[in-house]
Amino acid sequence: MAVYYINSYDIIDMEEYANYAAPVYELLQKYGAEVVASDLHAIAVEGNAKTMNAIIRFPSAEAALACYTDPAYQPVKQIRLRSTTNCTMVLVKEFIRQ
Repeated sequence: MAVYYINSYDIIDMEEYANYAAPVYELLQKYGAEVVASDLHAIAVEGNAKTMNAIIRFPSAEAALACYTDPAYQPVKQIRLRSTTNCTMVLVKEFIRQ
């Protein structure tokens, strides 16, 4: 069953964060993922929007977790950790009506 990896965080160092996207897109392709939405200027309907908000569709929770724990992602993850704060990442199952 497909899952959506929903993440949001505040970017505190845009120059360093600029090095994050390209290697992440390569890993996403490896795991059959698709970026559904990604926005640096989200509109908060309620509460406060963070700087970056993204939704990524993976074919399964296993694929999403394998991507996150992939050894190739670990140095890339450090870029995100150094350049962002207030990070929230969740996996949400795709809703299928019966």
